[in-house]
Amino acid sequence: MPSPNSTQLPSVLIDLVLESPDVQDFLNRSAVLAAREFSGPDSPVSCAVTLLYKSRPRVVASSSDEATLMDEIQYSYGDGPCLTAAHSGETVLVEDLAAEQRWPDYTSEVSRHGLRSLLAVPIALSGDYLSALNLYADREDAFPDATVQAAESFARHSAAAVRLAIRITDTASRAEDLVAAMRSRTTIDIAIGIIMGQSRCSQQQAFNVLLAASSHRNMKLREVAESIVASVNGEPAKTHFDG
Repeated sequence: MPSPNSTQLPSVLIDLVLESPDVQDFLNRSAVLAAREFSGPDSPVSCAVTLLYKSRPRVVASSSDEATLMDEIQYSYGDGPCLTAAHSGETVLVEDLAAEQRWPDYTSEVSRHGLRSLLAVPIALSGDYLSALNLYADREDAFPDATVQAAESFARHSAAAVRLAIRITDTASRAEDLVAAMRSRTTIDIAIGIIMGQSRCSQQQAFNVLLAASSHRNMKLREVAESIVASVNGEPAKTHFDG
């Protein structure tokens, strides 16, 4: 696929969201797209996208193993240009890593991997999420003003797509959690019914028996309920929420 121009980019990114099963996959695809966008025939660029939730890394996506490693090195030091860009909301440009005085431990480490310059551009999100687009090059001064402006434009267009990908992933996760909770509740209710029938006791008394067994066996309530149902049914309980 050819690199999209600025007019096409928003629709291309939304298409990537719709084609991706989750936010991790979408950000990986975005990183590959950005790396291709900012690389020249003789001037390769690698890309990583950092996604933080409550200041902690939630997703690290990249166009290459090298880009992943560069971000992991930064996390190990707890500071660096990409984290600075994400937290400050300001673009960070390092034209020559050998001469960079900020983050000395980080810059010294990544320089040993052959990197010479980098560009970190914030992706404006909302709430507890922070993000940045990180571009790495093996030559000095790889990101002139025009490239910085293009990367900032790419990040602005990416923001809406990243927010959409997060929302879709979080909604799917909440739906899965709800189904799991309802499945667990159904199994517990079946076990309570079995205890009521066997012991000829009230629903509350049956629940107390189940609770006591859970505490005595040091097992989750759901696990005790599953064992009771399986002992009577000969197999685990089937619920309406099982696929």
